[in-house]
Amino acid sequence: MISSTEAPAEGDTFDAGAGGLLRQPRAVWATAGASVVAFMGIGLVDPILPSIAKGLDATPSQVSLLFTSYFLITAVAMLVTGFVSSRIGGKKTLLLGLALVVVFAGLAGTSGSVGELVGFRAGWGLGNALFVSTALAVIVGAAAGGSAAAILLYESALGLGMACGPLLGALLGDASWRYPFFGTAFLMAIGFLCITVFLKEQPKPARKTSLLDPLRALGHGGLASAATSAFFYNYTFFTVLAFTPFVLNMTPYKSGAVFFCWGVLLAVFSVVVAPRLQARFGSLKVLGGSLVLLAADVLTLGYGDHTTAIVCTVLSGAFIGVNNTVYTELALGVSDAPRPVASAGYNFVRWFAAAAAPFFAPKIEEWTNFRIPFVVAAVTALLGAVVVLVRRHALTHRAQELEPAHATEDGVTVFAN
Repeated sequence: MISSTEAPAEGDTFDAGAGGLLRQPRAVWATAGASVVAFMGIGLVDPILPSIAKGLDATPSQVSLLFTSYFLITAVAMLVTGFVSSRIGGKKTLLLGLALVVVFAGLAGTSGSVGELVGFRAGWGLGNALFVSTALAVIVGAAAGGSAAAILLYESALGLGMACGPLLGALLGDASWRYPFFGTAFLMAIGFLCITVFLKEQPKPARKTSLLDPLRALGHGGLASAATSAFFYNYTFFTVLAFTPFVLNMTPYKSGAVFFCWGVLLAVFSVVVAPRLQARFGSLKVLGGSLVLLAADVLTLGYGDHTTAIVCTVLSGAFIGVNNTVYTELALGVSDAPRPVASAGYNFVRWFAAAAAPFFAPKIEEWTNFRIPFVVAAVTALLGAVVVLVRRHALTHRAQELEPAHATEDGVTVFAN
């Protein structure tokens, strides 16, 4: 997943219908709503990347640094978020993150050069890291129906945000590339007010997290394996997200529509399809198969015609949705480290690939042609599958424990953890 999360605790259940999921306190809805906007910020710039390049007289590789700076700061910030939240509390951490996003998203809209915009996106990434790394823990603490229902709500917020981000970017960006940044700042300011009013302060952890705890957690072979595989996968994921808009070369509206459909598939396969596949085939088989299919998809994207590229871009959302869910469950259940600490270590590793792909893909195109970045992305997806295969013994035991046990007739899925 795009953020820290937590596997269901032993015996947790959730109602697959709307009833159990929707009956939540206002504090949960306030946090989930702000989470949607936070995740929107990831794909917001997708449909307007060509417009930004034109408006600021920048090359694709320069504009792609918007993703690189954002995710590089996010990766490093993963070592800091637990340190901060364990000292000032969940609510204050959320508000600090939201405040930083409001400030830097607003400043991004005023940028006069691509260098300024890249710098403001870095500050935005710090705020987003503080927020999203804390949001699930807050939702779990405040939600009704157990942690499984809270996780499903959080995953839904992630999927909705990833789907709506490109759409908002297209709608506002059609008038000016600056408007999506101002729009994000406005929406996050509303989220700030809602959390201030509706969310009570969460209890601080009994033990304060140190800056080195996430790195120590990576000493566990299973967690290191999951993080390494996810690193390769994330390179593929963010090649699709950050480089494909330049290849499609469409208007903001059309590009936004493509990535909206991509995000819808991501959401559906993450929340609905992935758990069912895991229950039937097992996490590692599902993950390995999905990575191989993603590799085939991005390779076809690079070598097909324009229509094929559009179809493969949308279809990649299905494989990405499945991968996100399985990786998160593996990472947070494979070691004995506290879940927030394991999540921080895991995300620290994988977000570096999210920073690398937007930088290297345009460079590789400049050195070769536009097809080769997709060849590299296909290879990295296969490398992720190879890590899962080679390290399956380090992952298998906990992966089996994390499988959804069964879906009962009344629609309740029981998790074993």
